[in-house]
Amino acid sequence: MRAHPAGPLHGAISPPPSVGLPPADLGVLDPAVWPRSAVRVDGELHLGGRPVTELARAHGTPLFVLDEADFRSRAADFATAFDDADVHYASKAFLCGQVARWIADDGLHLDACSGNELALALAAGFPAGRIALHGNNKSLVELQLAVDAGIGHVVLDSFDEIDRLVPLAAARVAAGGGPVPVLIRTTVGIEAHTHEFIATAHEDQKFGFSLATGDALTAAVRVIREPALRLTGLHSHIGSQIFDTAGFEAAAHRVVGLLGQVRQATGQVLGELNLGGGFGIAYLPEDDPVGPDDIARRLRAVVAAECAALDLPVPRLAVEPGRAIAGPGTVTLYEIGTIKPVRLGSGAAGAPQVRNYVSVDGGMSDNIRTALYDASYTCVLANRSSDAPPALCRVVGKHCESGDVLVRDLWLPADVQPGDLLAVAATGAYCWSMASNYNYLLKPPVVAVRDGVATEVVRRQTLADVFALDAVLADVPAPAPAPSQPAPEHAAGVTS
Repeated sequence: MRAHPAGPLHGAISPPPSVGLPPADLGVLDPAVWPRSAVRVDGELHLGGRPVTELARAHGTPLFVLDEADFRSRAADFATAFDDADVHYASKAFLCGQVARWIADDGLHLDACSGNELALALAAGFPAGRIALHGNNKSLVELQLAVDAGIGHVVLDSFDEIDRLVPLAAARVAAGGGPVPVLIRTTVGIEAHTHEFIATAHEDQKFGFSLATGDALTAAVRVIREPALRLTGLHSHIGSQIFDTAGFEAAAHRVVGLLGQVRQATGQVLGELNLGGGFGIAYLPEDDPVGPDDIARRLRAVVAAECAALDLPVPRLAVEPGRAIAGPGTVTLYEIGTIKPVRLGSGAAGAPQVRNYVSVDGGMSDNIRTALYDASYTCVLANRSSDAPPALCRVVGKHCESGDVLVRDLWLPADVQPGDLLAVAATGAYCWSMASNYNYLLKPPVVAVRDGVATEVVRRQTLADVFALDAVLADVPAPAPAPSQPAPEHAAGVTS
């Protein structure tokens, strides 16, 4: 278990920062980390052709700024790399109506992990036949929605779920519809070399049917014998934020082996193989993720080799990038409110070591990942350039939690001050989608930028929204917006 940094201090130990020497340029925008449109103009960060100070004035902070061209070009990169396969956007990374329409217009498929994600996609007009429904505990209501909508696949995760789905599927067949197409999610026992909470293919966890115990084969045989279900293939997902394709290759080897077992047991040759997602992105300059072309080449090669060894036809592949599409193109803007120097002790030469705690107007309510996963981020002073010397900083939020940390250790110019804007890179995946109202902070808006035009695609949550859910406060007028939030006319969904 990681110790809080204050612990060693009480023992008169000065812990070293988790960051190396400061870079020569504290304002540099590494193209591997920042959105493809990110540039500095006269020292100020511009995204999608818009200066961040204008965006902050119009929409307030905290603010998610989504580079539309970046998002859609990364989706296109996967579609091109997997031109003979199906690319499913893993919508749990970030989903709103506009994103669903981009994905639909660009010809990709979409994964939903709940009935509400499915309902949003359908409400946005996403073609039902290109949607797959995931989840380890799908309810009857969620399964009924999937059956009624005629989605492309239900990804089966347990024997209980098969029991729930069969009567719903049988009713559809009795009414003149076809069998419900399904995939069996297989737990392949692969160590994904990632955080425990985002590794999903080891045996001791909640997802899927175990390959090692024989449950996956048992489930496949059972589904094949159900006339109201149509088993089209197998599914595997080994985790998230993975840089090494060896795990995917090992998973492909094992799942193709299961295809062979299914054929031997039933005589049926399954035509689809979904190898999931989890492809990593660069949060820091030293991160080195694998690109879509290399992923596609390696997965095709291993599947083809394994199928040849078993004398099986090569199935149609599918993959599920979410973070790799949504993550890099979004930046979160914050306003600095408080800067607190904290003495850490003395360094090797006897000089005092100081870390500046830089507090911003958001925090773990809009990005829980640092606290939850030990995730690493980088950020820059966004509203101006600075020639000031580097200062060791920790960017923290305003919540009543000592673990409310956004960027654990980094170098910022020593002259950062209240009112400055900080931009945190690569916040497009699992930040807004995991946002909360902790301490009654409000969920930030999402603004899409492209070619100098900014469009609010998700408006800022208001206190009136929150009060409406409270039985006592539903009819009580909400206070005026806090100073860090935009005026109501800017929070209502304008295009600027």
